[in-house]
Amino acid sequence: MSSPHSTTGRRGEVTGRMVFACLVGFFVLVGAVNAVMITFAVSTFGGVETENAYQAGLAFAREMAAVEAQDALHWNVRAKVFVANGATELDVVVDDAAGRPLKGLEAAGRLLHPTDRRDDHSIALDEVAPGHFKGRTDPVVGQWAVVIDLSRDGVRMFRSRNRVSLH
Repeated sequence: MSSPHSTTGRRGEVTGRMVFACLVGFFVLVGAVNAVMITFAVSTFGGVETENAYQAGLAFAREMAAVEAQDALHWNVRAKVFVANGATELDVVVDDAAGRPLKGLEAAGRLLHPTDRRDDHSIALDEVAPGHFKGRTDPVVGQWAVVIDLSRDGVRMFRSRNRVSLH
């Protein structure tokens, strides 16, 4: 008969060594899962970073001045973004305050992914008629920000940023 303090353990009996091994195993497992999650998080982060907050503040002040100048122009800019013929198409029409098409502008468009700038698409916009621009890029679906820049002689005159959902 075995005594209660016997060194020969019964099958399924919880011993101090078993508890210690389970405790160590648990923390090793938690550490391994954390290492994998940290590796995935760091390698897939495509977010925005600000390296110099002072320069970002100055850029914000310049952007606010550009917005005020843009508002003073009273331009009417209409844009359509749609998926057709195996591509995403952007169609932009620009008129002045009197409703006349604006001539002599250069236009550029971008589709910005909301979470990962590595998925952004630039759209070269060609003038097909005075004040009417069209461009195409690879087909995309989902939520995007559409940015339209209009410039004259290398100086940006107008910028529009709108959220769209493409299907």
